Amino acid sequence: MQHINDYVDPNELSLDDGVFLVRLAREAVEKYLKDNKVIDTPPNTPKKLLLKGMSFVTIRKLVLGGQELRGCIGYLQPIEPLAKNVINAAIAAAVEDPRFNPMTAEELDEVIFEVSILSIPRTLSSKGWDIVNEVKVGVDGLVVEYRIYKGLLLPEVPVEYCWDVETFLCETCLKAGMPPDCWLHPGVRIQKFNAVIFKELKPSGDVVKVDLIKELEKACK
Repeated sequence: MQHINDYVDPNELSLDDGVFLVRLAREAVEKYLKDNKVIDTPPNTPKKLLLKGMSFVTIRKLVLGGQELRGCIGYLQPIEPLAKNVINAAIAAAVEDPRFNPMTAEELDEVIFEVSILSIPRTLSSKGWDIVNEVKVGVDGLVVEYRIYKGLLLPEVPVEYCWDVETFLCETCLKAGMPPDCWLHPGVRIQKFNAVIFKELKPSGDVVKVDLIKELEKACK
């Protein structure tokens, strides 16, 4: 495991840091789609964003007053500077997500960018039904892993669908390509992580920090 001083603690990121990273994600995709170039980390990058970090970039397309997923890719190991990781995740989300055709430059005005900065996943100590007590919707993301199977769901996913903890665990198993009750199997490793999430309110618009607990209370009561 990385030493805590070697990587970005997502809870130490300010709104200004989030604005920088979301703008960076959009700039990276725009430059790649228009010029087929991967941008370098900007010289004005805040020092803390040059520490190693883990990010997921989610791109959502505005459709008929709602939003549809357009791409989401990220990384679970802090192996490179966070700012560089966001650049790579953003480009991958735009053109490498196997669920979608690659984005085109014409779509840039129709999508919003969301950047999630992850903590290092921690393996749960509980087994069986006790696992339910270790997971909190609106706070935790999940990883399930067994041999060649691995699935991850970000903390915002169960909030978006108003899942309870049991459903969240089952859906993460399905994401891994396993039966929905795989989390009850003693050989399956289950990890949780938290994330700080920043997103555009509209294409190229203001960036806000997402409060998942508030969104959960508003959407799922």
